[in-house]
Amino acid sequence: MSVSRVSQILFSSVSHAARKPQQFVAPIIRYYSCQTGNYEFIKIETAGEKKNVGLVTLNRPKVLNALCNKLMSEINHALDHFNSDSSIAVIVLTGSEKAFAAGADIKEMKDNSYASNLKHNFIAAWNGVAQARKPIIAAVNGYALGGGCELAMMCDIIYAGDKAKFGQPEIAIGTIPGAGGTQRLPRAIGKSKAMEMALTGNMISAEEAEKSGLVSKVFPADQLVGEAIKLAEKIGTHSPLVVAIAKEAVNAAYETTLQQGLQFEKRMFHSTFSLADRKEGMSAFLEKRSPKYINE
Repeated sequence: MSVSRVSQILFSSVSHAARKPQQFVAPIIRYYSCQTGNYEFIKIETAGEKKNVGLVTLNRPKVLNALCNKLMSEINHALDHFNSDSSIAVIVLTGSEKAFAAGADIKEMKDNSYASNLKHNFIAAWNGVAQARKPIIAAVNGYALGGGCELAMMCDIIYAGDKAKFGQPEIAIGTIPGAGGTQRLPRAIGKSKAMEMALTGNMISAEEAEKSGLVSKVFPADQLVGEAIKLAEKIGTHSPLVVAIAKEAVNAAYETTLQQGLQFEKRMFHSTFSLADRKEGMSAFLEKRSPKYINE
């Protein structure tokens, strides 16, 4: 696909194609009723047999889930709610089968200036996804381009549908990635492939993304969200405190040298010995029974 076509997909303002609904296979999902008000561009639900998975679905189908400021604000609001809900262990972020998010909303930003970007700290709030305390799994179907690819990389784990496409085609419209595309992508897939994607605007397939280390696993599109929820439920069987510590330790690998990271990991490991859940986990293992964690 040509770079010009990529940019058309990435920043398309209107698509009248009907959106095929996602098929949720194994998990149980119900509408999530909460006091966060009505969202315009996202839908939130709980999922899983224990209703301990928060599901956030991007919902701007006419523009392929293009990321505007209000949509990102709604995502941050939903994440804040799920992060403060003790019954939610893991959050899954997804879009439609046609597009996870096909980029940023260019109509919204095309008249920005350097001065206005500085004054309003443009797109700074987008990083809220990366700062979430609880694990976030991105379930990516269809296009994850530009800001959509960056949004997926802000999550802790990426599962992809077999027709997913990833790319950073900002170069085709005279700019560069601004929400982590030039920083997170090389850390995920290496400098050479990241440089090729950033300088050409070329997309990579789900299969190539998995081989490159960008995504963990690839599934048929209609099974993707169900598999992401299964993974979330598995994570949810462990101590929430220890899960948070493990997430912090892995993230530290991106921010430190190896020796600094090893020292940080050791101290985090030591810290688990202050937890009742660590004692319960080891006791349950030795007693050959399932642990009963109390988040203490």
